Amino acid sequence: MKYPPIGYNEYLQMDALLGAQKLRSVDFKNPAHDEMLFIIVHQTYELWFKQILFEVDSVIEIFKLNPMPENSLGLALHRLERVKSIFQLISGQIDVLETMTPLDFLEFRDYLYPASGFQSFQFRLLETKLGLKEADRLNYNEGPFYKYLTPQQQDEIKELLKQPSLFELMDQWLARTPYLRDETFCFWTAYQETVEKMFAEDMKVIEENPLLNPEAKVRNLQMMKSSLETFKALFNEKEYMELQKRGIFKLSYPALHGALLIQLYRDQAILQTPFKIIKTLMDIDELITQWRYRHSLMAHRMLGTKIGTGGSSGHQYLKDSTEKHKLFSDFFNLSTFFIPRNQLPKLPKELTKKMDFPEYPFPR
Repeated sequence: MKYPPIGYNEYLQMDALLGAQKLRSVDFKNPAHDEMLFIIVHQTYELWFKQILFEVDSVIEIFKLNPMPENSLGLALHRLERVKSIFQLISGQIDVLETMTPLDFLEFRDYLYPASGFQSFQFRLLETKLGLKEADRLNYNEGPFYKYLTPQQQDEIKELLKQPSLFELMDQWLARTPYLRDETFCFWTAYQETVEKMFAEDMKVIEENPLLNPEAKVRNLQMMKSSLETFKALFNEKEYMELQKRGIFKLSYPALHGALLIQLYRDQAILQTPFKIIKTLMDIDELITQWRYRHSLMAHRMLGTKIGTGGSSGHQYLKDSTEKHKLFSDFFNLSTFFIPRNQLPKLPKELTKKMDFPEYPFPR
């Protein structure tokens, strides 16, 4: 052996790990069988949060690179896919927790006050590092979201809020997207012309459709014009800034251009990994949202309309935060501006050669 020997129990610190389940119901001489399950499920969450933070921290460091080496981009994708897999796994833990009935939970619930999931420091860190801003959070008991943490944890969160999140670093990276313009092609101009032509053709079809009565034609044309106005906001930075003020978009104007190019031309070899990164971030956001929603349903199932042990409105707060605390909604909203593949502006041959894998001749 190259290194001193070590045993399984010592390496995994099994004594500390298996000795960390201390039942409050036992301390108060009223043992509740399901408290063991409750503790282990939540401890397991925290272990997985630690791994997720470990992965997210490494991805953040990668996205700080400028320029970013291509192999680093693949590594970032690999680690984000791991985060996705972990969230798929921990969502399933709710199935295990729900084998505990409301009456089982009531046997030990009173011993938990004022402990609450709101005090999960690691989850607050994760939300912040991914990009959830304080101003975008659902108000919780008239105070900052970190007020139920320890003073040291609060200081750490406040400092973290000053650092760039993964969302902000993604924005900077997308804003540097190449191929938006070269000597022979401007993606934004070509895209705008295509969109306007597509809408003009669709409106003509409505106007000439003999199956539509006059009222239906007016209604459908109005809907088409409304959609066109939404598209036009993309081509006017001032109008786009108004969408940002209304909270429809958080991405910067150049970052939106880059993200749209990546999505529309994802079949180009050089854009496949960036596309997968955007898709994986959407998958992670969706899984977190599903996990939040399932958590709210479980709280409703266990508590009805009782308040939570941390003093919140219970399941109602959890349900409302499900929608409010989405992280990468901009990527979901981008679908509004997609157009069919067969109507995409054709890329110049020289540009597609730059975006493709180089061709190497086989040795003779």
